[in-house]
Amino acid sequence: MPSPRRDVIETWSDPRWLAEAHAWIRGVVEPAGPIEQPHVRPWSTVLRVPTSDGDLFFKANAPDFAHEAVLVERLAPLAPDLLPELVAVDRDGGRFLLRDAGERVRELADAAPWESVLPPYADLQAAAAPLAEELVAAGIPDRRLALLPGLYESLGGDRHVVEELCAELAPFALPETAQHDDLHDAQMFVHGGNVRILDWGDACVGHPLATLGVTGQFADDAAVGAYLGRWGDRAALRRAVPVARRLAGVSRALTSAAVAAIAPPDWDERFAPERTMWLRRVATPPELWDGEF
Repeated sequence: MPSPRRDVIETWSDPRWLAEAHAWIRGVVEPAGPIEQPHVRPWSTVLRVPTSDGDLFFKANAPDFAHEAVLVERLAPLAPDLLPELVAVDRDGGRFLLRDAGERVRELADAAPWESVLPPYADLQAAAAPLAEELVAAGIPDRRLALLPGLYESLGGDRHVVEELCAELAPFALPETAQHDDLHDAQMFVHGGNVRILDWGDACVGHPLATLGVTGQFADDAAVGAYLGRWGDRAALRRAVPVARRLAGVSRALTSAAVAAIAPPDWDERFAPERTMWLRRVATPPELWDGEF
């Protein structure tokens, strides 16, 4: 029986899979030229679809990340200017078609517009909080505080460390909700002055401030303050940030483990150290983190 590592990564370039994906696309829109495949990763692939109305992009995810299609479809009406513009969704197949979101912010000369992105992102999280149970039932990974000690223990960590961190975070009483979990400047795209957040495949349902586990590495202090201000007293909430950033390591380590399980063996050189880094960060205050990321 073939290794699941080979099953997933080789699917994206299998002519039979590509033919079926092309057929699904053509059932939605008539391409104006050849469909190209600019992105192939163990966890997902993207096809560029030229049309008479501009490029569209088809994305398919590996099973552990297939919830992106359902999540984006559910969240998009809550923040239509912030989320991708969906054209079609195949919920069962974990694939979707979206409009061109423009240029990747990381590739632009200007500084990333964090202060204009994080407040509406917080508003989206707040609006999505009542949907937490619905999202979990739909297959979005459940990384809420009650589950984190056991999840950390499953990765070889000391559950008591996470139990103490959760006890520190709980009194801030922020609602658990959808959070992107990998929000950085390469996940933001700008078109016509409007910035959208893409690539929700790592997203989960958890504590909203856990998003700062990654985003805190990129956004400046003013932008983080603006984000916290959407949740309440930003000065008080700053005390929660180091705790939330440590707890974010549990979800990030789980994602690294999921990728390692389906990636070719040579990808372990990247994801084994990454998983170790996130587990170490759970047990270490941020002021003691080294420069690795």
